[in-house]
Amino acid sequence: MNTLIAIGVLAVLVLILEIINLRKLVIPISIVGLLAILVYTICNIDHVEAYYNDMFISTKFSSAFSSLFIALTIALLGLSKNFYKDSISKIADYISLKLFLLMGAICMVSFGNMALFFLGLEILSIALYILCGSDPKNIKSNEAAMKYFLLGSFASGVILFGIALVYGATGSFNIQQISEISQTTALPVWFGLGSILIIIGMLFKIAAVPFHFWAPDVYQGAPTLTTAMMSTLVKVTAIATLFKLTQDLTPNLSINITFVFVVIAILSMTIGNIMAIRQQSVKRLLAYSGISHAGFMMIALTSLTTLGASNLFYYAVAYSVAGIAAFAILIAVTQDKENDFIDNFKSLGYTNPLYAAIMSIALLSMGGIPIFAGFFGKFFLFTQAFENGFIALVIFAIINSIISIYYYMKIIIAMYFHKDQEQPQLKGKLCIQIVGVIAILINIAIGLYPSLLTNFF
Repeated sequence: MNTLIAIGVLAVLVLILEIINLRKLVIPISIVGLLAILVYTICNIDHVEAYYNDMFISTKFSSAFSSLFIALTIALLGLSKNFYKDSISKIADYISLKLFLLMGAICMVSFGNMALFFLGLEILSIALYILCGSDPKNIKSNEAAMKYFLLGSFASGVILFGIALVYGATGSFNIQQISEISQTTALPVWFGLGSILIIIGMLFKIAAVPFHFWAPDVYQGAPTLTTAMMSTLVKVTAIATLFKLTQDLTPNLSINITFVFVVIAILSMTIGNIMAIRQQSVKRLLAYSGISHAGFMMIALTSLTTLGASNLFYYAVAYSVAGIAAFAILIAVTQDKENDFIDNFKSLGYTNPLYAAIMSIALLSMGGIPIFAGFFGKFFLFTQAFENGFIALVIFAIINSIISIYYYMKIIIAMYFHKDQEQPQLKGKLCIQIVGVIAILINIAIGLYPSLLTNFF
């Protein structure tokens, strides 16, 4: 709870700095403040406590994911100075929105009451709607904000209706009480219907098939830094929340629900990868790649145990740090370009070898190539699914991992094997270099020593 309060105070402080005309201090103070909060959260990761009549519950699961969310926000803030260089007068607004979004994310994995869950979801969503439309002169940004607002509001309505049905069946918003009642009492049919509606709404938030149709257009139209936040922070928040909800609403996971998760995971991996092959826009490619990764992360839902939570957390960290690194380089390469096509990466291996190396490692990790963390993330999930008897799921997952390497290699080949004399010499930007290098080092470190994360659980 102290973590949540500290982030809220920091967000208000950012707005105060704007009022007293100290915009230059906004990003440094935000990063330093979040670093201090991150250290505090990690040091108290084993601390389990409930607050405000079980409204907010701090557990090892919530603290681990909250630490990941804070770390991702720090990386995104590190990229903000260069990205918002032309709209410095609004920098406090953008940073405070990111901090409020972070508060919503933490509420979504720490809730003990369905009311706080929905409040966190709306805090996160509303901040994201605004950030999607934060480039008002760009018609694609306006389109992305409108599409995401309309479809996101519809998904939130579905979730709210589901919560109402669950409350009607159990007479409680407390998630622990709901879980206990569902195991000890014969409940009316609308409890199951409400649980299904909540799960469907969360599947929309993680862009899993068949609720993925909004993602490519929104990812492409939104400002690149916002797309990076949606692809990493928001996606892992949604999948972690879905895991927690499924664990509490369906403690005795029926074979039918498990089968549905398996089918959605396979469809998400397959459709995401097949559609990514056809893309020339890197943002759309990463959007379909994100749909595929949502499918991979859903493998954790086949085993709602501590091991499943540990495997999900490891994969979420591996995917997120690789995604941050990839988007950092995408921002650097395309910031002054008219489009974000793969052709913009031609000759990058010659014009800026560091950027090319960061991008290559990030893509190889997402493709599941050893020694990077992405390989071990997939290995842990595949092992879990295999041991639980989901052999067909593992086979589809391996095939899709191979397919993903093909379209990731398109970018790598463009960087190293398509030498374009017309490509200008790309200067390195210190903030992007720092974020990219740190993300890659973390990726390699947890790939070489997976126990750094798996021991959290």
